[in-house]
Amino acid sequence: MIEIERKFLVLSDTFKKEARTSYRITQGFLNTDPSRTVRIRIKGAQAFITIKGISNTSGTSRFEWEKEIDSSDAEQLLLLCEKGMIEKTRYEVPSGNHIIEIDVFSGENKGLIIAEIELNNEDEQFIKPNWLGEEITGETKYYNSQLSKKPYALW
Repeated sequence: MIEIERKFLVLSDTFKKEARTSYRITQGFLNTDPSRTVRIRIKGAQAFITIKGISNTSGTSRFEWEKEIDSSDAEQLLLLCEKGMIEKTRYEVPSGNHIIEIDVFSGENKGLIIAEIELNNEDEQFIKPNWLGEEITGETKYYNSQLSKKPYALW
């Protein structure tokens, strides 16, 4: 239940030509305390509740627990969430043995595009497409829980 991922800004939208799928995501947070965020997410036709722990010092690893829930339950739980919804379209791009997930934010975070890749260990190598920009792993202002409180439009 340890999530290991690295995050990057995205330099262009050329990744869209490589995407094998895309879907809308709406999410809110029942709790944005960095030591235990609780997220409600509707991802296409599915819905999930996710609990994440505090990141390690590099920002690469943290505890994550996720469970699929009924979409109607998720819609009700979103009504209880803290102020600030996250809206985005996620694209999945194959890259070697990995999938890079690219989030194109809308709403108050419009203009922000972040890519993330999940790894099996912190030192695992992966293919970096030329549209990947600056690494932002561990920069908390880019966490969705923080973007819900201080959106990109206010930076």
